[in-house]
Amino acid sequence: MKRFLAPGTQVQIQSRLLSLAGVFLFLYSVILTLAPAVRERTWLVAYNWNQWLGFAAWVIICTLAHNQTRRRLPDSDPYILPIAGLLTGWGILTIYRLNPTFGMRQTAWLMFAGAIFIIGLRLSPNLSFLRRYKYVWLTSGLLITALTLIFGVAPGGGNERAWLGCCGIYFQPSEPLKLLLIIFLAAYLADRLPLSLRPLALLAPTAVVMGIALLLLVIQRDLGTASIFIFLFTIIFFVASGKKRILFISLVGLLVAGLVGYFFFDLIRLRVDAWLNPWLDPSGRSFQIVQSLMAVANGGTSGRGPGLGSPGLVPVAISDFVFSAIAEETGLVGTLGLLTLIGFFASRGMRIALRAPDTFRRTLAVGLTTYISAQSILIMGGNIRLLPLTGVTLPFVSYGGSSLLTSFLALLILLLISSQPDEEPAPLPKPQPYLILAGLIGLGLLSLAATNAWWAVWRGPSILERTDNSRRSIADRYVKRGSLLDSHEDPINITQGNPGEYSRTYVYPELAAVTGYTNPNYGQSGLEASLDLYLRGLQGNPASSIWWDHLVYGQPPPGLNVRLSLDLEIQQKADELLGNRTGAIVLINASSGEILAMASHPTFDPNSLDAQATMLFKDPTSPLLDRAAQGVYPPGNALDPFFQAAGYPTWPSQSEADRIYTDLGFFAAPELRLPVAGVSKPGSALGISPLQMVLAAATLSNHGVRPAPRLAMAVDTPTQSWIILPALTDPVTTFTASNAANTAQALMVKGQPIWQWNSMVIQNPLKFTWSLGGTLPDYQGVPLAVVVLLEENDEYSAGLIGRTLLEIAASP
Repeated sequence: MKRFLAPGTQVQIQSRLLSLAGVFLFLYSVILTLAPAVRERTWLVAYNWNQWLGFAAWVIICTLAHNQTRRRLPDSDPYILPIAGLLTGWGILTIYRLNPTFGMRQTAWLMFAGAIFIIGLRLSPNLSFLRRYKYVWLTSGLLITALTLIFGVAPGGGNERAWLGCCGIYFQPSEPLKLLLIIFLAAYLADRLPLSLRPLALLAPTAVVMGIALLLLVIQRDLGTASIFIFLFTIIFFVASGKKRILFISLVGLLVAGLVGYFFFDLIRLRVDAWLNPWLDPSGRSFQIVQSLMAVANGGTSGRGPGLGSPGLVPVAISDFVFSAIAEETGLVGTLGLLTLIGFFASRGMRIALRAPDTFRRTLAVGLTTYISAQSILIMGGNIRLLPLTGVTLPFVSYGGSSLLTSFLALLILLLISSQPDEEPAPLPKPQPYLILAGLIGLGLLSLAATNAWWAVWRGPSILERTDNSRRSIADRYVKRGSLLDSHEDPINITQGNPGEYSRTYVYPELAAVTGYTNPNYGQSGLEASLDLYLRGLQGNPASSIWWDHLVYGQPPPGLNVRLSLDLEIQQKADELLGNRTGAIVLINASSGEILAMASHPTFDPNSLDAQATMLFKDPTSPLLDRAAQGVYPPGNALDPFFQAAGYPTWPSQSEADRIYTDLGFFAAPELRLPVAGVSKPGSALGISPLQMVLAAATLSNHGVRPAPRLAMAVDTPTQSWIILPALTDPVTTFTASNAANTAQALMVKGQPIWQWNSMVIQNPLKFTWSLGGTLPDYQGVPLAVVVLLEENDEYSAGLIGRTLLEIAASP
């Protein structure tokens, strides 16, 4: 092969690319150092310095490796060393960011693997010793792997005893066994193909060796590596022989093996089930993949920033899930860059293979390129649910000394093969298999890019809203959450503390069923959930502020305060009146729809949620339920005043009743910024919430008009101060003003400017009491409507509570 570049040009390209990689990793290290200050928005923090040890080791190894390749292999491929170097450095910095202890271990492995690589550059580029002793290499690898059956250990404490070693230093023989298998197959086929082109004659001897290797891996439960072996075996034979049926036979065999494994191996069944539907058990067997998808979603397009995400929430993030860790902190931009590097490495590897001077080195280069590419696609696909999770490492990037050493040896061999400037390429009678392989690798990488974009951009927002997403709670510790205030701006729920230690305080816990909670272990409920975007600063702040804080801090801007229509003085009276009874009270401004008080008993104290959660979830009285808005009860004769206002002295027919129910809003959930109950359908048994009932009762005090409900009234923005939040729907005229007035007058409480209607409902063994009331239409003050619901038979108490609360609210 003749030179295509002037002497020294390849060395210059390699030098420049390594320098660019060094600049990138230097800046990445600087950002990791400053990340604690950025996260806590203060300079008075403990900075991260550990990663600089890894960066220094990387600089030393890459400098020595570059100098040695310049001296000994000046005509080698100038791209694959910088690509591998950048991937390795990126991986080490990510490991340091996740766990400095493991980062230092990986640095030691880098020094060892780098030393082996640099010494190996002295080897002869013809690699004849690998070809000559192919049986020795493979037999040695199988024997060392077999030793794990006797002396194997599991450093992580699992069941896979696939490592040898002790005292913190461990080696996984199955990693270099991949390399030895590739060497053996390349040498074997190079020796046999000129003599026999019959596939069976080629496959039979190697199938025995392959079967032994797979048996060892299956016994070790290292099924990910076993799948890599099968793929490498298939691709190398396909490229060497050009027989397409080998691909088909291997695919069928792999599917059969997968089905057998699904029914006979618990590990395979669990991983396949988690792949098909991870949402069935997100906190159990699918925990890893669900957390990985959340990490990718949290990264979005541009990422949270190095050191600013929460990738440590993903189990084994330093190894199996290092791709999701990178995705969270560098986003879609970073992962596309990572995929581009792997794709470019694969293209250079295929180029080296096509220009190899003999069949052995060509097949060897193809096998090594396939190993790096396929294993990368397999583990990254598992991270983003494109493929089932296999548990293999991401070459050059993941934590693992055995994997890093094997990757460096593969890199060494590819460089040696590429350094033959004066030899012509070996004849290539069948180029199609190489094109098909390149197409498969390219298709795999494109599929990864598309799938990653799907989770990061399209599905990301919905995934991040899940209650089991702990990243939101972690962000709440560093960014002050907005407060919930009453109509007089008195605090209800507030955030206290300093950055990194912020915690939510519930000043008036009696409102917990309505205002809800935000908790790192139990998610969110009530107004804390429905107003979360405002309270977290993701809505109401200028788009430029949100973008800037995300770019610089990897976090949203400070949250915004929200003013509610609730009046704490009236609310306290409502809670006192309801006392230890089980039920709900809703008091509203009958004209504006503003909710002045909303009580639900029994209630709970969200300040003690962590300690009491188990008991609360099992409590038969359902204290976590917002009975006012989410409780559904049979109305019984409580509907009589509405039939009268509609012009029906007796109960109307079902169709006529359904029309009235529709006008009263009983078949539609109230539209306001609060979680509410589901609704009944026409023709079915009617069940309504106290909130729906009070909006209907308001029609009798508001001239026949059902108001639009309002609870969240205004948000305090940084640029425009308080901005009014409009109602989500419009008032609806339900009855004529005269009919509403006549009905209210007919129900007037003697000597008072209010009306009231009490009704009991019995559905054995359950009993309920409704009390509806409000001011008369000609009342000169603020028009009011109230509903009291008791889960007992006590019309007197229900009526007394309603009348007392109306008197308190009407008082100046």
